[in-house]
Amino acid sequence: MYRKFLVAGTLFGLLAVILGAFAAHGLKGTISTDALNSFETGVRFQMYHAFLLLIIGVSGSFSEKTLNTVFYLIVIGTVLFSGSIYLLSTGSVFAVDFTSIALLTPLGGSLLIIGWVILLLKFIKLKKK
Repeated sequence: MYRKFLVAGTLFGLLAVILGAFAAHGLKGTISTDALNSFETGVRFQMYHAFLLLIIGVSGSFSEKTLNTVFYLIVIGTVLFSGSIYLLSTGSVFAVDFTSIALLTPLGGSLLIIGWVILLLKFIKLKKK
């Protein structure tokens, strides 16, 4: 088992539940429907990647280099992708224009895609048992 994957996955899952509840109960009616839908997209993607980290954390099928690369791609990608969506969605609540960080969303998404591609390539190369 890989502790850092399990801790990060659990932390991401915990925060996704908290932020999802906050969106459903605290933000509803405070921000636009489009902004709320975007916020919920950030929560959903955060939870997906929490599950991914937990699955990798118990699998142990890859080299240490691959694990480190995928770990940082997924963690940084999730923080950039979901985090930027959270800020962009709630800017009106804080009266702050977060549009200057809008490019972090596709950057984070790109890091997530690269992490998934690396996993795919490693799975393709696994020997049949």
